[in-house]
Amino acid sequence: MKQVLQNIRTGRTEVAEVPAPTVRPGHVLIQTRASLISSGSERMIVEFGKGSLIAKARSQPEKVRQVLDKMKTDGLVPTLEVVFSKLDEPMPLGYSSAGVVLEVGPGVTEFAPGDRVASNGPHAEIVCVPKNLCARIPEGVTDEQAAFTVVSSIGLQGIRLLAPTLGEKFVVYGLGLIGLVSVQLLRAHGCEVLGIDISEDRMRLAERGGARTAHADADPVVAAQSWTGGRGVDGVLIAAAAQTDEIMHSSAQMCRKRARIVLVGVVGLNLRRSDFYEKELSFRVSCSYGPGRYDERYEEGGQDYPYGFVRWTEQRNFEAILEMMRTGRLDVRDLISHRFPHAEAAKAYDALGGDRDALGIVLEYPAEVRRETAVRIGSAPAPVGGRPVLGIIGAGGFSKVRLLPSLKKTPARIAYVADIVAPSARYLAAKFGADHAVTDYRDILADKGVDAVIIAVGHHLHARMVCDALAAGKHVFVEKPLAMNPEELRQVTAAAAAHPDRLLVVGFNRRFSPHIVKAKQVLASRQEPLAMTMTINAGAVPPEHWVQDPARGGGRIIGEACHFIDLMVHLAGSRVKTVAATMVGPGVATRTDKMSIGLGLEDGSIAAVNYFANGSKRYPKEVLEVFSEGRTLRLENFRRLVGYGFKGFSKVWTWSQDKGHRAEFAALVAWLTCGGPPPIPVADLVNVTLASFAAMTSAAENRTILLATEYAGALDGPPQRA
Repeated sequence: MKQVLQNIRTGRTEVAEVPAPTVRPGHVLIQTRASLISSGSERMIVEFGKGSLIAKARSQPEKVRQVLDKMKTDGLVPTLEVVFSKLDEPMPLGYSSAGVVLEVGPGVTEFAPGDRVASNGPHAEIVCVPKNLCARIPEGVTDEQAAFTVVSSIGLQGIRLLAPTLGEKFVVYGLGLIGLVSVQLLRAHGCEVLGIDISEDRMRLAERGGARTAHADADPVVAAQSWTGGRGVDGVLIAAAAQTDEIMHSSAQMCRKRARIVLVGVVGLNLRRSDFYEKELSFRVSCSYGPGRYDERYEEGGQDYPYGFVRWTEQRNFEAILEMMRTGRLDVRDLISHRFPHAEAAKAYDALGGDRDALGIVLEYPAEVRRETAVRIGSAPAPVGGRPVLGIIGAGGFSKVRLLPSLKKTPARIAYVADIVAPSARYLAAKFGADHAVTDYRDILADKGVDAVIIAVGHHLHARMVCDALAAGKHVFVEKPLAMNPEELRQVTAAAAAHPDRLLVVGFNRRFSPHIVKAKQVLASRQEPLAMTMTINAGAVPPEHWVQDPARGGGRIIGEACHFIDLMVHLAGSRVKTVAATMVGPGVATRTDKMSIGLGLEDGSIAAVNYFANGSKRYPKEVLEVFSEGRTLRLENFRRLVGYGFKGFSKVWTWSQDKGHRAEFAALVAWLTCGGPPPIPVADLVNVTLASFAAMTSAAENRTILLATEYAGALDGPPQRA
């Protein structure tokens, strides 16, 4: 199928061939009939993309500060790799479309194949959209009209925050698509409207919608005061896009006392205190389509808000807009300035950039589209004997910045890159010379020519995909964690036992860092147990983030701290025997990511893994200390290893962070090529995974856990308590 993408670094817009999405639980698969290019937000994205790197940096000073902080901890080269990787990846454009349901995923009962729906799907021939971001199109509303639903809901949500009442007078500042829709919606509320813009054509459209108008180049405050007989307006809806602070100042000046100002556009926000203090004005920034926006539980999880308590969610706003269209109280037909076939979307964006009066640009779609979930990238390569053939499942940030750049330096051949986000799969497949981009990972498992799969997806999918891949006869490398609970671990170990000739490895890359290799060498002669401390200045992650969700991420200890438990096991050459963990007490939003984990190892070594999410970003992110027989090692941020008391060793450092990713994947490819002992023993993988489970239990129940007793039946029956 075809989808509209833009490269943020170069500003180039293209209609690309990408694999068609597959339906997912709680989602709806839709064939698009029409979509709307927003003349406001999408123009801003396109103009941002066409700007120079300096212009991009100037427009996002907070991002620049984040980059500078990252340079201090990670080094220049890794930071630039991340920055340019983000800029290079194409961005799907579009968020307001209409089409016909092809298929619904498990858990969707509200829609059925054949239904006409509006959604926030991008400019693609087929889209997969969460059910709460879809609304059924009523009879009498065309696909073209319905394509305005989501954009119109942005204006509607702003109006809901204004809380208009019959007879009030409002200013709509900025008469783009959202502003012109808002004029009609306010008029439908029984309000009088004054529209302000610099375009005469848009002012005429506003007048056709029942508004009075004033030119922004004149004095809009004088116009508003004259219109209200000197009383001031009841509120202002700012739908403009401008960097100046003057719009906020003018909006405040034209208001009466205790009036309301709501921002749905993007303007300068250096507010003047006196403007708001003297009149006790209220100012709110409207969040997109309404309640539910950016809430993963609502959007991705399908968890609706109670109707009696949250009357207007984003989905219910969609439905309200469609009903307004059905009854004729909202008429968007005059707002269409251009129509283009979807295949000519690049011309549509040229029109958007070249014509400041362009309003509603509608993309029209073919009646028949291809639904292949795989797209070939380039020509078929000639077979080369002895080269392992790999399939990559997951095209997120890790695959883009660490996984595929590391594999590119090995002789392995990448046959597939799979991801549910089709543009991401296509981009990485093309960038790193893969044969195919796919959206269904089962296409990889079905190919008998694939030797191994590398799984780098959401944590909740790891165990299932590992079992599927082993059952398909593939060697498996999976990013941490191996499993999120003992039941998943039982399933994985059973699958591994059923296929003993297949390799199973977890991405515990820090074992392979040159700093850790050196540490192992200088500690090799020890005769006594080690005492180790690993402090992770993890940084704050909001409670609502997916990694904090027990069902999706498993929490940061199981999902991330397992890395460092494995590092302690590797350094000591001994597995975890006991776990005693403590987390901070009540009074913080999330307790489980501020934890000290005490590990007792089988050889008598001890380790403290301090995983803290409440430190300064300026402090080193990872610090390891190892004490042994009058000697000490200190490793900071995997850049500088210093030895104290070691004969013949004082320090080793690297220009940038080296957490071992490149060596890890080189070891994987070497094993796939030549065989030999596995890069990490399976017994270590199981032990470390159980220790991460034990840390959570120990901290929650305030007790020390003996792994051999607690998980005596972990692989063949329910866990037993001590």
